[in-house]
Amino acid sequence: MKYYLIVGEASGDLHASHLMSALKVEDPQAEFRFFGGDLMAAVGGTPVKHYKELAYMGFIPVLLHLRTIFANMKRCKEDVAAWQPDVLILVDYPGFNLNIAKFIHAHTQIPVYYYISPKIWAWKEYRIKNIKRDVDELFSILPFEVEFFEGRHHYPIHYVGNPTMDEVTAFQTAYSETSDEFRQANGLSAKPVIALLAGSRKQEIKDNLPDMIRAAASFPDYQLVLAGAPGISPEYYQKYVGNSDVKIIFNRTFSLLRHAEAALVTSGTATLETALFRVPQAVCYHTPIGKVIAFLKRHILKVRYISLVNLIADREVVKELVADTMTVERIRAELQRILYDEAYRRRMLDGYEYMASRLGEAGAPAHAARKMVALLKKRFKKQDDI
Repeated sequence: MKYYLIVGEASGDLHASHLMSALKVEDPQAEFRFFGGDLMAAVGGTPVKHYKELAYMGFIPVLLHLRTIFANMKRCKEDVAAWQPDVLILVDYPGFNLNIAKFIHAHTQIPVYYYISPKIWAWKEYRIKNIKRDVDELFSILPFEVEFFEGRHHYPIHYVGNPTMDEVTAFQTAYSETSDEFRQANGLSAKPVIALLAGSRKQEIKDNLPDMIRAAASFPDYQLVLAGAPGISPEYYQKYVGNSDVKIIFNRTFSLLRHAEAALVTSGTATLETALFRVPQAVCYHTPIGKVIAFLKRHILKVRYISLVNLIADREVVKELVADTMTVERIRAELQRILYDEAYRRRMLDGYEYMASRLGEAGAPAHAARKMVALLKKRFKKQDDI
């Protein structure tokens, strides 16, 4: 069959590439065409546009590039309709993808599948109307979304497991480097490691990294190691690292977590990755207008937590220091508990085990691919019977 996929950022490229590989197992003659990235291109198929040409984050960048964004949307709609795939698979990136879904549903007979469902449970819940109207099948990677979509909105979805579990499990299975070898390879001392995961975007790094360093530097018995994000230059990090004793390691985040004693982590998938490596953490997310964001979090956001760890567990497993509650003093106090309070540390690790049990077994891309192909075959059989 012919599969058209659309992603809008690096994480989507990763998840879509794994899904494509799994689809090839279920459908060896699969043809792919996509708006995507290098990882998807490595699996095979025809790339139409790179996600880096789509990814504008924040109000001002979006405003400045509206003409380009609308041109990309127009090109995408026309290309999908012209190629006539057997299915359109959207991966996260709801601002762009829901617009495409609306057009494809209204103007073609192409079924629309959504892999990694939009996080409308956090905000923009009104988008459920668009999803119900324009999306034929929704595939979720977060277990609590089942109750949200099916229980709250009576819209059936498929929970297929979480691909981060697959990525961490595959790494752990293949990884054999000892702590001494890791330290030697990266020029580290023998001290235990506090990992700093300060986000993947420049604004996040600017807002979070300085306070993370100031807090963690209060523990001289530990060394600080910063996970360098793809696309961020060493020079940019150096503006915020300054003369502090922080080692930056690029392209080795999983290795770093494998050997870390504790971590300071911004919100996002990194919190889940850190938990799956069983590294005690504090979630840190500063914003320049902390009190405003704190108000919005209390009155606008629909969820009690911002970290995936707590959302999946549906309880506070890790401390969230967000907006006006993220201060150097509070980060330092939380690190103190994580590093030296054995009972507190154990409770967090037990919470990780519970969270992992709710995620289920590895195999999300394979589960999704198997379900997608089965649904498509069923659809075509019905058409043949008619």
